[in-house]
Amino acid sequence: MENSPVTKNQHYVIPITDLGYKGEGIGKRGSYTLYVPGAIPGDEVEVRILKLKKRYGHAKLIQVVKASADRIKPPCPIALTCGGCQIQQLSYKQQLFFKLKHITDSLIRIGKISDVEVLPIAGMSDPFHYRNKAQFAVGNHPYTEQVEFGFYAIHSHRIINTNACLIQHPIVSEILAIARSFIVTHALPIYDESTHTGLIRHLVIRTSFSSKKAMVTWVINGKALPNQKIWIKEIMAHPAVSSVFICHNMEMGDTVMQGKLSHLSGDPVLIETIGDLQFRISPFSFFQVNPTQTLVLYQHVLEACGFTGKERVWDLYCGIGSIALFLARHSGSVLGVECVADAIADATENARLNGISNASFLCGEVERLIGVHEDLTTPPDVVVLDPPRKGCEPRVLAVLCETVKPKRIVYVSCDPATFARDAAILVAGGYRLEKVQPVDLFPHTMHVEVVGRFELG
Repeated sequence: MENSPVTKNQHYVIPITDLGYKGEGIGKRGSYTLYVPGAIPGDEVEVRILKLKKRYGHAKLIQVVKASADRIKPPCPIALTCGGCQIQQLSYKQQLFFKLKHITDSLIRIGKISDVEVLPIAGMSDPFHYRNKAQFAVGNHPYTEQVEFGFYAIHSHRIINTNACLIQHPIVSEILAIARSFIVTHALPIYDESTHTGLIRHLVIRTSFSSKKAMVTWVINGKALPNQKIWIKEIMAHPAVSSVFICHNMEMGDTVMQGKLSHLSGDPVLIETIGDLQFRISPFSFFQVNPTQTLVLYQHVLEACGFTGKERVWDLYCGIGSIALFLARHSGSVLGVECVADAIADATENARLNGISNASFLCGEVERLIGVHEDLTTPPDVVVLDPPRKGCEPRVLAVLCETVKPKRIVYVSCDPATFARDAAILVAGGYRLEKVQPVDLFPHTMHVEVVGRFELG
C-alpha cells in the first residue's frame, strides 16, 4: 500500500496497547494501526501482515516476544484457535477492565455522552461452566474425513474439534461423547455446506442449571434420522437427558435452529429457575445463556425501574417473558411485546406456571404496534427495552420520545455500540441517562450486557 509503513506478508515486532471490540490486540507500527487476534495489551509480538486497508490492517500473531503481565495460560487447550472464547488468555480482572472501557468509550465516541455514572461491572466469582446452551457444528476433517464436533475458528467455518468446552455446563461433554460415538458407529453422512449435501449439521444441547437436566437436538438436512430408535435408547440412558428432538433444517445458510421440529422422547420442555421464578424452555426459545448472571442482571433491571408497587410497565422485545415476570411481582401491571409467536406462547405459559396474573403479552413487531395498538397508546410509568443486538428500530425511540414519554426508560443491551447510539437519540429526545450498570454474562468473550436508566426531563 502506498506510503504504508508495513508490507503484506512481511513480519514485524510491535507493542500491543489496547483491545478491540472483537477481542483483537491493537498495536501500531509507526502511526499505522494493526489488529492482531490472540494478542493482549502489554504484549510485544511478532506478526505477519495479512490484509491492508487505508488506515489500518490485520495481522497474524506469530509469537509473543515479551508477554504482558496480564497474560495467563488459557485453561482450554484450543482457546487460541476456537472462535468461542476470544480473550481467555487475558486475566479475568483485565477482561472486566476492558469491557468497562469498551462501554465508556462507546458512550463518548458514539453517543457523545460523558456525564454519566458507569458503575463497576458485575463479574463472576467463577467464570467457567456458565453456559446453558451449546451449538456444536459437525463436519468431516478436510484431509482425514474424520468426524469433527466443535466450534468454528475465528472468522471462518473451519471446525475446531473438541471433546469438551470449559464454558459449558459439565454435562455437555458427556452428552457430546455419546453423540460422537453414535455418528461414527452408524457412519451417518455429515452435512457439507459447500454442496448442501449430507445429513448431520449440528448438535444442540440445552441444560437447566436448577434441575441439572438436558435437552438434546440433532439439526439435520433431511426428514429422518437413521437408526433413530437406537439413538433415543442410547441418549435417554444418560440420567441427565430429559428430552430429545430433531430440527429438520433443510435451508442453506448459517442459521442453526430453523425448520420443522420433531419431538422424539422425554419432556417437551426444560424448566429453569431464576430467583423464585420458573421458566419453560423449548428448543427454539430465546433464554439468556448464563443463568447465574441472569439473576444478577434482572436484579439490576428491577433496581433501575425504581418501583413503588403500582407502576404500569411495558416490556418491549420481551422474548419468553422472563424480565416481564420478574418485574410483575413488584409493579402494578406489565405488558410484554414480542414478534415471535412461539415466544409469546411460552411467556403466557410461564405466567400461568408462576401464578402471575398481572402480566399480559402481545404478539407483533414493536415498531409497528407502539403508539398504534390500543394497548400501546396510553403512556405507562416505565418502559423496559431489551432489543436484539442491532438495537431499537428508529420508530420505537421516536414514539417513546415524542408521544408516549414515560417518566423512566430502562434499556437492557448486549451491544455497547448500539446502546450508545440509541442512548444519544433518547437524550436528544428529552431523556437524561442517569447511570449505566454493566453485567458480565459472557466471560472470556468481549460481549457484555448493560442496563441503562433514563429519566424524562
